[in-house]
Amino acid sequence: QVQLVESGGGLVQAGGSLRLSCAASGSGFTINVMGWYRQAPGKQRELVAIITSSGSTNYADSVKGRFTISRENAKKTVHLQMNSLKPEDTAVYYCNMKAYYHRSDYWGQGTQVTVSS
Repeated sequence: QVQLVESGGGLVQAGGSLRLSCAASGSGFTINVMGWYRQAPGKQRELVAIITSSGSTNYADSVKGRFTISRENAKKTVHLQMNSLKPEDTAVYYCNMKAYYHRSDYWGQGTQVTVSS
């Protein structure tokens, strides 16, 4: 079965940067869409950014101009470069990958991002 492993979370000062990574294990499948979600204390989980197999991207309004999503298809890996971080970016960030042929939806374990003021 496919497993997603996340890395790169941590504690940073406001204005700093972090780079999250998520890699899928296994073979014999294709990930069509990769994305990042986050859940802050007291809030619902929300979409942060997505990227398709063709490289098309979409971002939440709150992170546009600050975050960049990218993927490495050969490694089945997705990254999220987060710049100019704000305290309101503090949340648990979850990697998500969708495989349309297998009608499968995979999630990472979550990684904590904390931005101090």
